[in-house]
Amino acid sequence: MATPRIVRTFGAVNIGSFRISAMVAGLSETGEMVVLGSGHRAAQGIKRGYVTDMQAATYAVRDAVERAEKMANTAVTSVWIGSSGAGLASQVAQVEIDIGGRRIEEDDIEHLLVAARDVIQPDGRMVLHAQPAHYTLDGADGVSDPKGLHAERLGVDIHVMLADGAPVRNITETVQNAHLQVEAVVGSPIAAGYACLNPEERDLGVALVEFGAEVTNVSVYASGMLLGLVTIPMGSGDVTDAIASAFGIRRFQAERLKCVHGSAIASPSDHREMIPVNAPGDEMTGPIARHADDKNRIPRAELISVITEQLARLTEEVSRALKSLGFTGQRGQQIVLTGGGAELAGLADYAQAALGKPVRIGRPLHIKGLPEAHATPGFSTLAGLVLYAAADPIDIRKVGRGKQQITRFDKLGLVGRLYRAVREYF
Repeated sequence: MATPRIVRTFGAVNIGSFRISAMVAGLSETGEMVVLGSGHRAAQGIKRGYVTDMQAATYAVRDAVERAEKMANTAVTSVWIGSSGAGLASQVAQVEIDIGGRRIEEDDIEHLLVAARDVIQPDGRMVLHAQPAHYTLDGADGVSDPKGLHAERLGVDIHVMLADGAPVRNITETVQNAHLQVEAVVGSPIAAGYACLNPEERDLGVALVEFGAEVTNVSVYASGMLLGLVTIPMGSGDVTDAIASAFGIRRFQAERLKCVHGSAIASPSDHREMIPVNAPGDEMTGPIARHADDKNRIPRAELISVITEQLARLTEEVSRALKSLGFTGQRGQQIVLTGGGAELAGLADYAQAALGKPVRIGRPLHIKGLPEAHATPGFSTLAGLVLYAAADPIDIRKVGRGKQQITRFDKLGLVGRLYRAVREYF
């Protein structure tokens, strides 16, 4: 059977505090999203989701994109960017117009969305997304497409994602300096939701907890839309730092201990098990751990004690965030954990006991060809970016405006314009 032809290609870059990852994906003629290439590298110049060294961050972005392009055997000129920092915030705006009982036409929907622009209150912040989640007819909600129906009043719920302007501009310029055009900056809760959640979960009510390296985003979905967001300036990197401090070792040693031998759940054999601080062949690398034996081994029980102590602090903050978002009662039942920190062994069981709600680990869904190493929670946002790009959701800020294409010239000047002309006409 012939492989479906790729009809459109998308590029994505997720800028995290631990890693910067890139993906090239294609939409097939059968409507499937297929990964053509993906790559990642250690983050540089990024701290808790903010750019702190633009030159270093630009180099890391370019390197990650080139790795993905090499695997895909194709180049990308524009990308969608994922951001977990930049002071993300979320709000829901509602607006209604009078229809008078007649049939709803396309012009009525456009008029409603244009009117919805006036209810957005960014309070001096940058609007990343302003998207209609669902419509209401005479107060009855859950309408996905009101065209052709009759109603006295037509309403819409608009989800607005806000961010601090300066950090977003820094992220955008970082990617542009890597000779890439930025299609959009997408809040990671939106992208991760596209990758990890199914429509039924978003409708019934679900909390999505992105456990990143230095930032944890807690977002709540219900009735098909994102209702709220809380950002916690803690992540799996804080667990690594706690291990390094507790045993007096280097960060790279602590990260290896966490990933290879760490767990969120203790077992009776932990006290008897001695684990090596260094990898095989690297015994002379880094300092000797505090409380280690003559072979630089530590009790696994002590490692797990340090990990669970940090997790207790994080889950306490997550619980507080869920309460502030109203994620309680019957509609507050399911929690999905994703992000690189969610790859810690036993974390779902630990979180379920600590939060008192069913917890599952969220991995990328709805996408084919993802390498096994990238089919993990840590790459959910990256996969979600290309799914978001392919979905091309409506933004009310663009409704009703002219369709004329605006050509943006970059630093390449005449060469760039000639390159675009060749691509367009040949």
